[in-house]
Amino acid sequence: MTRYVLRRAVHAAFLLLGVSLLTFLFSALAPGRYFDEMKMNPQIAPETIAALRAQYGVDQPLPMRYARWLDGLVRGDLGFSFAYNAPVGPMLRVRAANTLLLTTIAMLFAWGFALPLGIWSAEREGRWPDHLVTAATAALFIVPDLVLALGLLLFAVHSGWFPAGGMAAVGAESLSWTARGRDYVLHLALPVAALVLGTCPMLVRHVRAAILDVLDSGFIRAARGHGISRRRLLFCYALRAATNPLLSLFGLSLGTLLSGSLIIEVVMSWPGLGPFLLEAILARDLYVVIGGVLLSTVFLVGGNLAADLLLYWADPRIRAERV
Repeated sequence: MTRYVLRRAVHAAFLLLGVSLLTFLFSALAPGRYFDEMKMNPQIAPETIAALRAQYGVDQPLPMRYARWLDGLVRGDLGFSFAYNAPVGPMLRVRAANTLLLTTIAMLFAWGFALPLGIWSAEREGRWPDHLVTAATAALFIVPDLVLALGLLLFAVHSGWFPAGGMAAVGAESLSWTARGRDYVLHLALPVAALVLGTCPMLVRHVRAAILDVLDSGFIRAARGHGISRRRLLFCYALRAATNPLLSLFGLSLGTLLSGSLIIEVVMSWPGLGPFLLEAILARDLYVVIGGVLLSTVFLVGGNLAADLLLYWADPRIRAERV
């Protein structure tokens, strides 16, 4: 187990190193720089701009800048934001926590709906409930995340039942803890709903396919012949036998939710990594862009590593291969 974790951790470290290198290279080679706009301001002397470039190290060659940033990363320093005039790390931690909260809650709801719905559809294969679930998931599958978010936002504006964006109402700090909790849940409801609606179709289809493969196997027919109840047959035998593909799907679903959450956060003004990255890209804030992309990759790699560890724990055949 220790060797397996270490090997996966080494692979993840090399992946993160490659992502940081490519992100740094593409960001540095993109046209335009943060300090270029200052040159158009006649009130700022060229000497001041040159001093700022030297202060932040952007006048150095690209390999030296990357080596300097990598040295700071080892010490926990993600660089300095030009636009915010502050270290990148503390700002990213706050935004990443908000994104992680939104993604985690959406994943719990998405899997909570997809598992029973996929099992229910597979058990009724070929009948009208299965056709209904298949049609509904197909309809949701073709709707882009952006359209879902805009539709829910339009619903919030016209109905007035939910806030139209943000994470908390103005002056929420002065509310009682129950009122503050209700306000927080209302702000969280629509972003979570958009992510769940965007992810559930894929999960339901994979759960249905995995359960159908198991239901056609011989041991399920034998268990059914021994008079085992339908509920126990589905949730204790079929679901357990379909664990491997579903655990692999867990890592994939995290990547889908994370990429979708960045769009949802921008549309619904959720203060996560999405709006922060967009603002940094528009402002050409190099180190914020690199830190945001690297942190998003850490979430994705962490989700896949967790899925691999769960698969290693659940399937003894994988453990036997590693011996």
